[in-house]
Amino acid sequence: MSNLYYSTRNKEEKVNFAEGVTRGIASDGGLFVPETFENIDIYNKQYLEMTYQEMAVDILSKFLVDFNLDEIKDCVYKAYGDNFDSKEIVPIKSFENFAFLELFKGPTLAFKDMALSILPKFMKLSKEKNNIKEDIVILTATSGDTGKAALEGFANQEGIKIIVFFPTDGVSDVQKAQMQTQIGANTHVIAIHGNFDDAQNGVKELLNDKEFKEILKANSYVFSSANSINIGRLLPQIVYYVYGYFNLVKTNKIKIGDKINIVVPTGNFGNILASYYASIMGIPVNKFICASNSNNVLTDFINTGTYDINRGFETTISPSMDILISSNLERFLEALSNKDVQLIKNLMVSLKTTGKYELTQELKKKMNNFYASFASDSDTKAIVKEIYDKYSYVIDTHTAVAYKVYDDYVKATGDKDTQTLIAATASPFKFTRSVVEAITEENQDSKTDFELIEVLSNIAKLDIPKGVFQLDKKETIHKTVVEVNEMKNSIKDFLKL
Repeated sequence: MSNLYYSTRNKEEKVNFAEGVTRGIASDGGLFVPETFENIDIYNKQYLEMTYQEMAVDILSKFLVDFNLDEIKDCVYKAYGDNFDSKEIVPIKSFENFAFLELFKGPTLAFKDMALSILPKFMKLSKEKNNIKEDIVILTATSGDTGKAALEGFANQEGIKIIVFFPTDGVSDVQKAQMQTQIGANTHVIAIHGNFDDAQNGVKELLNDKEFKEILKANSYVFSSANSINIGRLLPQIVYYVYGYFNLVKTNKIKIGDKINIVVPTGNFGNILASYYASIMGIPVNKFICASNSNNVLTDFINTGTYDINRGFETTISPSMDILISSNLERFLEALSNKDVQLIKNLMVSLKTTGKYELTQELKKKMNNFYASFASDSDTKAIVKEIYDKYSYVIDTHTAVAYKVYDDYVKATGDKDTQTLIAATASPFKFTRSVVEAITEENQDSKTDFELIEVLSNIAKLDIPKGVFQLDKKETIHKTVVEVNEMKNSIKDFLKL
């Protein structure tokens, strides 16, 4: 079996998985997508008996055809083990007709660990397979969670350096401390004056800067990315939706073949795209429910077919979703349009030149299995309290956005019966101020975010996860803050170019 990857903007540029991972982005600025999606036989009872690791090996082997089975197993079992707080890797907590898919049991307490624990393994092996002698320089923009997960995964990896850019005022204090205290001689964290879109656009421009790449090459460096534009970041995310479906079967919530709803809080569209890819492979989905915060560009897009970033940017209490330019939407449109790469190229040109594009009526109709809505900050806090009061279960602000939009969906459609998986994307301990204020309905200005970690632990009777335990006692190593137009020079400084 052969499964190559081509650019969303040009079918002629094809690479194997190893090359796609190390390059990160196609030469035309497009994103690599698989030529084929092999079907999963959902009626094969072996899936009901699989551990998370076994399922990851099975799913990933359908895509990583240039890796042998032993190599895939090695990557998987090194990625998902004692570094996770749960032997299940992804526990699932069911309540009535919905269940939270707990994607935050990894070392940095966010769903990004699900992919960024394994991407460094892919990268190291791909570097060997491609005989890359230069050091790989990972460039990453983060709205809070990707940065720490990438740093944790790539720290002290021989032959790889990682540089993370984040908006200095656009992440929680806990997220910022997680990144700025990161150890590892190959790690570098840089705050920018700007928002996540500024950081992401800057990284994309640098990845496509031919002159700069030549300078790097001359100094024995090559660029790659750990953002979800990298195909090696996206594919592992398919696994947990497949795993979640079969868990619902095992726990008698559904029967094999029943359709489910999937709710995902998303800003960059990668996490919900992974669920869409799982459905292409055979997981039966009734509705994909796309949840946004006040930066609701995706809500408007799904409801109107027009994607327009010409709007104000809001800083919210669900900062990992404070995004207007959703990179992975490009991959979704490529699949939706039946691989019409010329159309995708035209849409991306329109987005770059005018800040918007509009789908045809035909393509709009193809999104009828999507529902979209959004939550304000006050909505989000109200849901955190509601879930805690009703179920004695604590969710973070991003997961609260997802539940609020699920509630909107039920009210709009009357669909109370379809079993629904809600992606719980982060630990509440990463957003303690908003969570504690929501639960107690009291202002917590007199306490730091780090003091509130203990408060939350006491209120909810939860152990403090090791990923944030005594985080404020760690040394702040990375203190650099730059303007957006200084990103290139900050890289040069770190690499001593």
